[in-house]
Amino acid sequence: MKKIKHLLGSLLLLSAMSLPTATNAQLINGGYFTADWQFNAPVSNDYANVASGWGMAFEGGYYVIPNMSLGLYVSYHTNNKYIGEQVLHLSDTESLYTDQQHSIYQVPFGVATRWRFTTDKMFEPYIGVKLGASYIRMESDTQVYTYYQDRWGFNVQPEIGLNLFPMPTTRVGLHLALYYSYSTNHSHVLTYNIDGYNNIGFRLGLSF
Repeated sequence: MKKIKHLLGSLLLLSAMSLPTATNAQLINGGYFTADWQFNAPVSNDYANVASGWGMAFEGGYYVIPNMSLGLYVSYHTNNKYIGEQVLHLSDTESLYTDQQHSIYQVPFGVATRWRFTTDKMFEPYIGVKLGASYIRMESDTQVYTYYQDRWGFNVQPEIGLNLFPMPTTRVGLHLALYYSYSTNHSHVLTYNIDGYNNIGFRLGLSF
């Protein structure tokens, strides 16, 4: 957890430091920045498959042409699931009787691109895709020990979204996006295996 908190803290600090710059860039030369609360639901994974709103997402970029942008993204999400007492057969000679708190911590980050369908001052629907790395921790907390595995992989996130600017002169508005996320990470903890992480969800926040 210390490693995740350090990585997340560094990313959030970097995002916070870049917010004024990104906002000014939007006003001056076509830059943008979004800061979102994130909700997701794991797909094809029953290890920690409870949907949750324990997430945030940040993206900043520049419109290299009026409709297409290039930028950077980072997000963080946690999913948890409680497992009641059961016997886990770890090997032919070893078993474990315990309850568990399953957790999955995801931190994908990388390059983002968008295509907005209009450059209207108030209403900007778009489609986008994010490509990059994914750091994931698969963790099981038992009554005595914590078992975990950290893994790196590749992440891709197609997205459809909308920016609304009620007061276009300020360029501060609302951001809404629906997304799908896939990471190639392979993880193994105790008797559980995950071969790739799939998530669907939405983001709601502010756009600058």
